[in-house]
Amino acid sequence: MAKKDDRTTHYQEGSLTLPGTVMLGTGVMIGAGIFALTGQMAQMTGVLFPLAFLAAAVVVGFSAYSYIKISNTWPSAGGIGMYLHKAYGNRLPTAFNALLMYFSMVIAQSFLARTFGAYTMQLFGSGEGGIMVPVLGVLLILAAFVINLSSNRLIQGVASFVGILKIIGILIFGLVGIWVADSISVDFSNPGEAGTFGNFLGATALGILAFKGFTTITNSGSEVKDPKRNVGRAIVISIVSCVVIYTLVGFAVASNLSLAEIIRTQNYSLAAAARPALGEYGVWATVAIAMMATAGGILASIFAVSRMLAMLTEMKLVPHSHFGMPGSIQKHTLVYTVVLGLFLTAFFDLSRIAALGIVFYLIMDIAIHWGVLRYLREELNAKAWIPVTAIVLDLLVLGGFVWVKLNTDPFVIGVAVVAMIVIAVGEQIFLKKSSGIEPPTGEHSHAHHH
Repeated sequence: MAKKDDRTTHYQEGSLTLPGTVMLGTGVMIGAGIFALTGQMAQMTGVLFPLAFLAAAVVVGFSAYSYIKISNTWPSAGGIGMYLHKAYGNRLPTAFNALLMYFSMVIAQSFLARTFGAYTMQLFGSGEGGIMVPVLGVLLILAAFVINLSSNRLIQGVASFVGILKIIGILIFGLVGIWVADSISVDFSNPGEAGTFGNFLGATALGILAFKGFTTITNSGSEVKDPKRNVGRAIVISIVSCVVIYTLVGFAVASNLSLAEIIRTQNYSLAAAARPALGEYGVWATVAIAMMATAGGILASIFAVSRMLAMLTEMKLVPHSHFGMPGSIQKHTLVYTVVLGLFLTAFFDLSRIAALGIVFYLIMDIAIHWGVLRYLREELNAKAWIPVTAIVLDLLVLGGFVWVKLNTDPFVIGVAVVAMIVIAVGEQIFLKKSSGIEPPTGEHSHAHHH
């Protein structure tokens, strides 16, 4: 057994400022969203893809209400894990949905890593990039791992610096792309077969992946200065910023590339759109921004997700083994997170990684809103109609997305279902075995047990 002080998570309260927290959130959101999803959304819903980004923002806007209400009441570094524990107690729904969130965040890391590889290869004029895409992605995750072993201040400093450069760069790309385009009018009148309602819902689900980085902010709760005010503010600022940026870039891409070109270059469509708009220098600049954005996103994501797993471990909701490693639980969960991310990056392509992420995330999101509605509403003084609306919207977009994938790539839905069954059965066995252990103490002990 490791020394007792090895079992602590070493949080640094008040170490994240409001701007730093916003940068962490937008770092994850912009990194994943705009660079790789634009093409995938265009493939699903044709020229309507800029509208799908707006639809996703509406869904996320309703979703954010529950997270802001809970994080204002109980700011916590465990974020989602703690929220679920407040609603469902020490039971299977908490552990199952918290692990879905954990895996969706690890999946987001792999998504960022592959996107980094796909864009970097554009510097060498390589279309798809072949084997080098996962190789570069793996190297990026390893570099982010090394930085994450250092202090919060360095992580926040790097993420903020990269975030500012990235946002300025993307805004310039969007504005210049629209400025030099022959016309910014995108013809929404004839989307064809891709414009069906199911396909639009599917693209909206993918668009939600571009916004779900706001949950990174909730996972940093207890480390944010004045969290009861700043967590909610950081979430709102991040979502609004991303709506403006995504809309701008969506129109810039749609104005400079035909629909067929956007779909053909779906893993690196911003770099492709920069070529007619800005020439080769524009491509290099766009690739540089993409590399910074995805690198900053991975840094912020690993930071948040390892803390969430550490919290679940402390709450005795997931099994934990030191595997002979020294140091704190948080360092161990960092290692597990990175190893899992490396596996996904090496063996799954971008569209499948995105599909797994969105299915896991939406199911967990529904569980959060149901928990608020069913168990926490009075304590949080929450209005019932907002979580109800969020659940209905989540179910709609999840249904649309699953329907599209069953028609185009049923394998990935099969993988998602099998993974969820394995998580549920494994957790049920673990919770039964550990039911004799004392329940967690401290901030979690007054959770609702049903």
